[in-house]
Amino acid sequence: MGSSGLSRLQGLFAVYKPPGLKWLHLRETVELQLLKGLNAQQPPAPEQRVCFLLGPVEGSEEKKLTLRATSVPSLTTHRLVRGPAFTNLKMGVGHRLDAQASGVLVLAVGHGRSLLTDMYDAHLTKDYTVRGLLGKATDNFCEDGRLIEKTTYDHVTRERLDRILAVIQGSHQKALVMYSNLDLKSQEAYEMAVQGVIRPMNKSPMLISGIRCLHFAPPEFLLEVQCMHETQQQLRKLVHEIGLELKTSAVCTQVRRTRDGFFSLDDALLRTQWDLHNIQDAIQAAAPRVAAELQKNLSLKLGHQQLPSTGQPWGLKDPSSTLELESCSGQ
Repeated sequence: MGSSGLSRLQGLFAVYKPPGLKWLHLRETVELQLLKGLNAQQPPAPEQRVCFLLGPVEGSEEKKLTLRATSVPSLTTHRLVRGPAFTNLKMGVGHRLDAQASGVLVLAVGHGRSLLTDMYDAHLTKDYTVRGLLGKATDNFCEDGRLIEKTTYDHVTRERLDRILAVIQGSHQKALVMYSNLDLKSQEAYEMAVQGVIRPMNKSPMLISGIRCLHFAPPEFLLEVQCMHETQQQLRKLVHEIGLELKTSAVCTQVRRTRDGFFSLDDALLRTQWDLHNIQDAIQAAAPRVAAELQKNLSLKLGHQQLPSTGQPWGLKDPSSTLELESCSGQ
């Protein structure tokens, strides 16, 4: 019945999570749609079994009955007897998004769940667009939070914002080298630095590999952030800290993930596409790329030169306090 359909549901695919929807509800919705599609497939022909039924004797005019061997369909596997063939699926969720955030969310079905572990171990970067609003601060760094204060922002310029973003990126790049445990004097480290593929090999605080301003029209501004080991709340706090460095205040109005590892917005299925056939096609289309990227990251990981722990480099603070490293307020 659904064996062929189920065999094509083994792997990773991406969906677009709208804001206001919890990731758990999204996973349940996708699972229900897949079960609906699997159970709607044409069932195979029922098995035949031999029964002995009473019937008239052939060629005899007498009204005598005799037992005759007859092939009849078995109803034990009929849908109305045993119910739906599929009642649950084993699904996994990749790097999660909180209810307020939107964007690319990676899901796994069946054996594809083991690939999620490989994605975590690869420490892949993720891209976000983060919108900020100057002039006010709230208790949760979001626009809908409890208002704490209002400030002026007429003195804020694009140049000052760019300088602060450059400080953030520079400090996090130093932390990235530290957490990668690379021997900076080795040829492997040099080649990885040129390719831009230096990554931490273990858990670390949020690390930002790139940040820039895409749009600046006070009081609104739009940032593009490439990072790893982040939470969406940490990105909202980052907007708040940028506001403080600008001698004003700022809240975050939107967090949108545009890329998760090797899945981008172009790969993400919209809500109207959360059905069996679209998801099967998405898994099959992504499978070669997923295998190639994971193999590539595995070779990069094996090429790392492990160093003994030397402690934290001189002058480098915790990168989670990004704006405490140095201040641009006087520039």
